[in-house]
Amino acid sequence: MATRVDGKAIAASVRESVAAAVGELKSEGTLPCLATVLVGDDQASATYVRSKHRACAEAGIDTRDHRLGAGSAQADVDKLVVELNSDPSVHGILVQMPLPAGLDGEKTTSAISPLKDVDGLTPHNAGLLASGRAPLAPCTPLGIMEILRIHGVQLRGSSAVIVNRSRLVGVPLAHLMLAQDATVTLCHSKTRDVAGLCRRADVLVTGVGDREKFTLTGDMVKEGAAVIDVAIVRRRGGLCGDADYDSVASKASLVTPVPGGVGPMTVAMLLRNTVTAASLSRLGR
Repeated sequence: MATRVDGKAIAASVRESVAAAVGELKSEGTLPCLATVLVGDDQASATYVRSKHRACAEAGIDTRDHRLGAGSAQADVDKLVVELNSDPSVHGILVQMPLPAGLDGEKTTSAISPLKDVDGLTPHNAGLLASGRAPLAPCTPLGIMEILRIHGVQLRGSSAVIVNRSRLVGVPLAHLMLAQDATVTLCHSKTRDVAGLCRRADVLVTGVGDREKFTLTGDMVKEGAAVIDVAIVRRRGGLCGDADYDSVASKASLVTPVPGGVGPMTVAMLLRNTVTAASLSRLGR
């Protein structure tokens, strides 16, 4: 059976190192600060924001909570982002997605200063990531890379297949893996023979999030592969991912559970990115 990744334990280790870095920055006169922007009254989004504030507090990171009504205009949201860009006491800016209907989330994200872009989603940082020079990258891909590093998964020369091409997960993860000399294949809804491609993967990452469209089963996994399940699906009253865990675990060498795998790592890497952004601010970059 595969090794079951304990994402909570790895995340706790990352948070511990973040707290130590925060302590050092404070001793040098810098208090890392994350500003969140929540537009509208979506309860799930509000819950996510609260959890991020709680995680920041545990690591010693200061937070600013900015909330705008669901009827806010695009100009109001973007104006707030510009104000946060110019505030030297704010080191990271996170606009909680999705924005309410009628607002352009991509436009708002693009307005964030690249040096405060702790989600790593601005066009500037996406371009730097493609060239291997991004100081801040998306949190979920960073979390996946940390899991692979901790478990000693060799990427150099390996075949990596990612069943997701979003700019939040698949595309940035492909760049991070390419930088580690993996041979990367990105699969999407138009890809032919996804199952066949999965069977050839040494490292397999899946993030579809719809069991009716895609379920990863053991017969689609190469013997000894490392399998990372990014998806979160509510099914029969519980949470699961794309993978049929038991059948996949019978073939893989490493597999992430859902919940408790990649999820905790995403928040941990947000904290790390915030500390990185605070450090960059000290360098005047």
